[in-house]
Amino acid sequence: MTAASGAPTVKCLVWDLDDTLWDGVVLEGDDPEPFPAALETLAELDRRGILHAAAGRGERSVTGRHLAERGLAEWFCAVRVGWGAKSASVRRIAKALNIGLDTIAFVDNDPVERAEVASELPMVRCYRAAEVGQLPELAEFRPEHITAEATGRRRLYQTEWQRHEAEEEFTEGRQAFLDSLGLVMEVRPATEEDLSRASELTVRTHQLNSTGLTYGIDELRRLSASPDHQVLLARLRDRFGDYGIIGLSVTELIGRDSVLRLMLMSCRVASRGAGSVLLDHLIRRALADGRRPVAHFTPTEANRNLLVTMRFAGYATTAGEQDRLVLAVDPRRPQGKAPGHTRVIVGAERPARETTQEARPR
Repeated sequence: MTAASGAPTVKCLVWDLDDTLWDGVVLEGDDPEPFPAALETLAELDRRGILHAAAGRGERSVTGRHLAERGLAEWFCAVRVGWGAKSASVRRIAKALNIGLDTIAFVDNDPVERAEVASELPMVRCYRAAEVGQLPELAEFRPEHITAEATGRRRLYQTEWQRHEAEEEFTEGRQAFLDSLGLVMEVRPATEEDLSRASELTVRTHQLNSTGLTYGIDELRRLSASPDHQVLLARLRDRFGDYGIIGLSVTELIGRDSVLRLMLMSCRVASRGAGSVLLDHLIRRALADGRRPVAHFTPTEANRNLLVTMRFAGYATTAGEQDRLVLAVDPRRPQGKAPGHTRVIVGAERPARETTQEARPR
């Protein structure tokens, strides 16, 4: 077993199939049944919102038929079967699901396969097939919160796989594909029912997180009730279905500044330009309230793309404080055109706090 100390919670467990998920080898003419411990782990991790994928050896059609006949196919968001390196399959699965390799775990009965994955992808945690039944007890497989969104995560990613296949078949260019999706983003204040999901987002999201801050439910509840703060959630849907709650922003009102303390976006929707859409909405909202849009940003290896997105949205660096940047939008400059591929719907909001005090020094 390998598990990096302090590593993020596992988002996806990638399974070897023969002699790991089931007792036998399909291509050798076996009709293997799944191990009972494997079935229990599949169900329990799925309940917690942890995804399952498969990286097996063999023929895709034969393996796919066996998965379907045994009623196992519905558990998996991505299946890669072939004769190449398992590390390459794991890498492709992470790319298809748009999640970081450091949130992937891999289980295989073959020590050579585990060693190959560990060598090529050291950030991926590897486990022996004999440990399958114990995986739900490990800390890295225990998300802090288990929400309604978490228990439905598998279906969200299966729908995303349908989008992925549709995009591969689309021949008119990326922008035309985005336009064809009919994307709609709803932005609204967080409610009591949303707090678990909002807190979960701050813990799980690393690539598209502006400051890396995490908020517990009690802190989010306090901020949501504060007249000096705005806690907004973003939900996204398209013609394929609902992505669920995919974005969060926490803004503090200081003098005439609207200070974005945290903006994050689920990596599932990074390719949909959702970060640009939410940022554009937050900037326009602040300007409409007569405030200067300001944002704090903590650079990391994982969130570089978000900083680029913020600069394109109009934020420019005004100061640096240790490991933190302070960015601002010049209210005197004309706001650029809003992203055209997504329609934004604004939910009921508490009126912004009126203030006449002078802005604090930045």
